[in-house]
Amino acid sequence: MILMLVATICAGLFAGAAIYVHAVEHPARLSCGPELAIREFRPSYKRGTVMQASLALLGALTGLAASWQQEDLWLLIASLLLVAVVAFTMVVILPTNKQLLDPALDSKSGRTMALLTRWGRLHAARTVVGFLAFLIFLWRIGKTR
Repeated sequence: MILMLVATICAGLFAGAAIYVHAVEHPARLSCGPELAIREFRPSYKRGTVMQASLALLGALTGLAASWQQEDLWLLIASLLLVAVVAFTMVVILPTNKQLLDPALDSKSGRTMALLTRWGRLHAARTVVGFLAFLIFLWRIGKTR
């Protein structure tokens, strides 16, 4: 039960942070124009990466252990969704991140805003998947009581 609780807490914190970034931080960043948006994105991204990657990985690992311990397919699915979030980030979002973090990127260009907009759409997909994992973990906790 403790492993499932840790996985649920990690998934919930991950989802909450992702929802905040999607619904509050990124729209506010974009509303400031490309120069300020990219200036804020870079340090925010670096800090957020450490937190969100750690939460997703710890949630996935403890969820996988809990699914094995409890022989629960739904816990396995939720854990694999968190693994998918990490894989999606590394394969799909990382190329956009690298372009946004490139010091040679002209912060006044339309390309900067296009990249930030693309990043927002990609992050939204990651947010939905992380939130779905959290809901499954919550549901399974409710079923074990």
